[in-house]
Amino acid sequence: MKRSIAALAAAGATVLGSACLVLLPQASAATAGCRVDYTVTNQWQGGFQAGVKVTNLGDAITGWSLRFTFPDTGQKVAQGWNATWSQSGATATAANADWNRQLATGASTDLGFTGTTTGANPVPASFTLNGVTCTGTTGPTTTTTPTTPTTTTTPSPGSTPLAANGQLHVCGVHLCNEANRAIQLRGMSTHGLQWFDSCYNDASLDALAKDWHADLLRIAMYVQEKGYETNPAWFTDRVNSLVGEAEERGMYAVIDFHTLTPGDPNYNLDRAKTFFAAVAARNAARKNVIYEIANEPNGVSWSAIKNYAEQVIPVIRAADPDAVVIVGTRGWSSLGVSDGSNETEIVNNPVNATNIMYTFHFYAASHKDNYRSTVSRAAAKLPLFVTEFGTVTATGGGTLDQASTTAWLDLLDQLQISYANWTYSDADESSAALRPGTCAGGDYGTGSLTASGALVRSRISTPDNF
Repeated sequence: MKRSIAALAAAGATVLGSACLVLLPQASAATAGCRVDYTVTNQWQGGFQAGVKVTNLGDAITGWSLRFTFPDTGQKVAQGWNATWSQSGATATAANADWNRQLATGASTDLGFTGTTTGANPVPASFTLNGVTCTGTTGPTTTTTPTTPTTTTTPSPGSTPLAANGQLHVCGVHLCNEANRAIQLRGMSTHGLQWFDSCYNDASLDALAKDWHADLLRIAMYVQEKGYETNPAWFTDRVNSLVGEAEERGMYAVIDFHTLTPGDPNYNLDRAKTFFAAVAARNAARKNVIYEIANEPNGVSWSAIKNYAEQVIPVIRAADPDAVVIVGTRGWSSLGVSDGSNETEIVNNPVNATNIMYTFHFYAASHKDNYRSTVSRAAAKLPLFVTEFGTVTATGGGTLDQASTTAWLDLLDQLQISYANWTYSDADESSAALRPGTCAGGDYGTGSLTASGALVRSRISTPDNF
């Protein structure tokens, strides 16, 4: 039975709109086209959230502008991401960002926005790209009726991040794959396993791998705060099981020894040696494991952090000589910036080990230009990995800072620095990707995402440059 566009939108379904590419001016130009998938992902009184996926079906283009008109003049774009959004009357326009201005043949880019409304949220009837109305297929422009909703398909064998890249290693200042090519991994961090273990099950991990197309899962194992120190055997087994779950889905796994309070990692030196000896022995044959040996050192000198690293890394190497190891940095892994220092202390006194990277963490609403400047400068001399970042304030709360988050992710993409977002959980805080109650309900679709989750998913799910 046919359903109206408005009915599909209200149900949260994906509706195929139409848009196309400008034809080349030559008489012999190839036909071109594209498709727009417009999805109403969430609705509430007076507002809604929509995802817009643009797929290029024609020749490669550089620079684009997507335009559509709301049927209801009471609908307004409030905040958008992955493009520069504007609106005149009922007509909304999304112009490319620097990082997605090029669309190769077959490539897609995901946009999105939150909007306000005075009534229902009917889907726009048509879309134009660069001024031309398109059909969703290659060939001459025609008007078509929206087709049935699309579904996400599972990557074909060999197309997963792990299958594409194999055993990773550090080459120069980059993370590189088996072919010695610099790559960037993008993914999500768990929250504390002692609080949110129910969030990490087959359904949620399938969503992360198959819908988000994430490259990695960071497994945050708190040491204190009712964590590892209370039951080392259970936490070690749970970490190992999640490493295996990530491997089955073709994702890399960052094993995070999540120390925070106390901030001196040497407080947990013996625990770290015991834990990493166990997990390295268990996972040495796997190619998807990365070891993060201290989450956020704080209130401690770089020399103390370095001393800790040079005692823990040999324990890992004894069992797993090939895996990448990530070392925390001073000032809550800010390269020392939050302590009034900078990367020079590491450059001048690096850890005495090979195949290692250094951690950088940021929270977009709290850490801005001076932190970005440090990362830009440090990336020329140090291999960096952003094992944790948030779209909000350093407390994990506050309002999503879309502008700063976008600036950060654009920079990391430019520098090919891998990252994991905090946090893939339904914690009652604005940094969480999932809405409260999601893990109990078991539905991990786009309708379960917070504003932060929708923004981060839209970046992670864009095609990898492997």
